[in-house]
Amino acid sequence: MATATPGACARRSGSDATGSDAQGRAMAAKVATRPPAETLSLWKREQARLKAFVVDRDTEAWQQDPAFSGLQRVGGVDVSFVKGDSVGACASLVVLSYPELEVVYEDCRMVSLTAPYVSGFLAFREVSFMVDAVRRLREKEPHLVPQVLFVDGNGVLHHRGFGVACHLGVLTDLPCIGVAKKLLQVDGLENSTLHKEKIRLLRAGGDSFPLMGGSGTVLGMALRSHDHSTKPLYVSVGHKMSLEAAVRLTHGCCRFRIPEPVRQADIRSRGYIHRTLGIGGTPAPGRERSRKAPRPRAGPEGVSEELAAAMS
Repeated sequence: MATATPGACARRSGSDATGSDAQGRAMAAKVATRPPAETLSLWKREQARLKAFVVDRDTEAWQQDPAFSGLQRVGGVDVSFVKGDSVGACASLVVLSYPELEVVYEDCRMVSLTAPYVSGFLAFREVSFMVDAVRRLREKEPHLVPQVLFVDGNGVLHHRGFGVACHLGVLTDLPCIGVAKKLLQVDGLENSTLHKEKIRLLRAGGDSFPLMGGSGTVLGMALRSHDHSTKPLYVSVGHKMSLEAAVRLTHGCCRFRIPEPVRQADIRSRGYIHRTLGIGGTPAPGRERSRKAPRPRAGPEGVSEELAAAMS
């Protein structure tokens, strides 16, 4: 099989809190509200190219074991914005032991997002930072590389069947699971009265129902992840994993509503922002609880004051 390459993915202009030139920071602060049509066409072609590499079946022995015997490490990724800044963010990767779900590795970096958020193209805004984090882990501590990655977003449950979980899985060649908090209404899927009634009938943690698109394809599963949470998660295949195994493992990684790898990545990215800048972090656009990102306060070189301080 040919090796997939990142292609048109957005690049980082500031790799961490200590290094970036002024030109890169100024460019990052001038992110357009929406890319031109030719850029969207390029992104669509790139998604179509990489989609050919997606594997939607179990590829590892542990995936087929009822107790996931042989699975020892699960990972999660997250991007949190600097509060009051539409460009500055913290990208995080965490690795947890399984089944204990204790954090054994974390990597948090301040980054500048050079592409705007556009529904259906989240990967072109964020995935390069996640790929870089996996690369650093492989170089520094290869024995801690996760055997599966949880992504706060969709996999094949997507406008073109290639969401951020697929994108990350193909580029890292790791099994990936997409876990979204809101239903992406594609291929005839709707948050209708019937859909809400199906959710109401999910009585206990682990209960689920298939998300059948208008095309007749099962795009994912609505999962009640915990007894004490009535809001479902929307689980879909990212890469190198069957939907059945993805749903079972997602449920098995939930101490609360959100799978622990994603929850810890979110907690630690926000904590890193607070420790580094002394201010809070917010979920990136496209994620639950996110609001339209505010305009950055101009500081040196056109970047927000808080981010400029962190990068100085």
